[in-house]
Amino acid sequence: MSEKILLEMKNITKEFPGVKALDDVNFKVKEGSIHALVGENGAGKSTLMNVLSGIYPYGTYTGDIVYDGEVCRFSKIRDSEAKGIVIIHQELALVPDMTIGENMFLGNERGKSYAIDWTTTYTEADKYLRIVGLSESSHTLIRDIGVGKQQLVEIAKALSKHARLLILDEPTSSLNESDSQALLDLLIRLKGEGLTSIIISHKLNEVSYVADDITVVRDGQTIETLVKGVDDFSEDRIIKGMVGREIADRFPKRHGVEIGDTAMEVKDWTVYHPVYPDKKVVDNVNFYVRKGEVLGISGLMGAGRTELAMSIFGRSYGSSISGQVFLNGKEVKMTNSKSAIKQGLAYVTEDRKGNGLILSNTIRENTTLANLEGVSTAGVIDFDKEYAVAEEYREKLRTKTPSVEQLVGNLSGGNQQKVLLAKWMFAGPDVLILDEPTRGIDVGAKYEIYNIINTLVADGKSVIMISSELPEVLGMSDRIYVMNEGRFVAEFAGSEATQEGIMAAILKTSND
Repeated sequence: MSEKILLEMKNITKEFPGVKALDDVNFKVKEGSIHALVGENGAGKSTLMNVLSGIYPYGTYTGDIVYDGEVCRFSKIRDSEAKGIVIIHQELALVPDMTIGENMFLGNERGKSYAIDWTTTYTEADKYLRIVGLSESSHTLIRDIGVGKQQLVEIAKALSKHARLLILDEPTSSLNESDSQALLDLLIRLKGEGLTSIIISHKLNEVSYVADDITVVRDGQTIETLVKGVDDFSEDRIIKGMVGREIADRFPKRHGVEIGDTAMEVKDWTVYHPVYPDKKVVDNVNFYVRKGEVLGISGLMGAGRTELAMSIFGRSYGSSISGQVFLNGKEVKMTNSKSAIKQGLAYVTEDRKGNGLILSNTIRENTTLANLEGVSTAGVIDFDKEYAVAEEYREKLRTKTPSVEQLVGNLSGGNQQKVLLAKWMFAGPDVLILDEPTRGIDVGAKYEIYNIINTLVADGKSVIMISSELPEVLGMSDRIYVMNEGRFVAEFAGSEATQEGIMAAILKTSND
């Protein structure tokens, strides 16, 4: 790795109405390095990268971007890509019903302006797929490959644009551990071939593993840059820089919470794929959760955890669903999400931006979405009451926002997650299914979400928590089910569970 500075961002300041998102930020990246950018949600990481890539054009911020010794003033994203700066966002920009090859050169087509050269398109696509380690044909549809492979397609797409500086925003947030490791190892290999990368991530163990330098941003300001081999790269040290203090225990303890009778029981639950009716995605699952209990469900991506949750929640997923659901000992039929809500069940989706919230609406409007009856009379919404409810949950969940009239799309990921939780808490459920409740949010926001979970079970609610992060499952669960290939393959008491035990159960059943 050379000591040449490929990128320097000097005194970058960026303001939005009422908010200074970046305040005189300075940031340097060495050529041929992997540089991590970390900080809490809302710290300014993505904003800084959007300035760099031209998403926020020159003139909307102050300060200078010096790239490869040249002052750059990008007015659009194509300008930065022409210099070899390519950004991959957390939400992948791929079209599911187009092929890998079509996606890779979408907007950057091979051929003449009036005729695409498909032979060159697919030949070049295959070449870049091999570089990132994918064996799939470039004629394969995006929807037919998993999220981990889609992430690699995005990197191949970036390389096809002759990227010299690759920016990755939360690249492993939707990946399981093995896919995450493969992606990180790919970045290290590409670094050896001269590629410079900037990675934004909340997974601090991955940051410590892959990064040469770590820059910490807090409240829109550069706090420090840590250098591998010189500074402490431990997670506790990084957290201290991010939040300005040490967090002694990442998972707050529950005290005095009594686990009571069974709140929900599911028997012989079987679900088939909605498009491929011969494919069984949930296979004869049986489980229960008690009042005041946090029940963790662990498993690899594709194990069927989300499909199980959505199918129970008013049959929101699947076909040919069979089995029984009992709430407080009484069998219930939940034929749609509305009936599930009325029965006291809530499902907090893993996809808060796509399925959980209406980003173009206010916090006030989103908070009451699942229980409009609670703020209306004769079908007419009482806006004063709605405002009061939203304000109550803003204070209760400590959502950082100047007003409940703020658009949800303008909030950080952690604060969006709080609005999503508020929406379902206002619905008054007895059982909450939380699907990846801390995905894509920082360690400080995670701690606040964990406190909310503890408050819910202290009030006698039941929480089913699906998570791909084993430390989270182990740190928060009273009891844990392990799911693999559509079946529950093991059950552990929270006090007895270990990462090794959970992984052993998965691997054993995968090989059976």
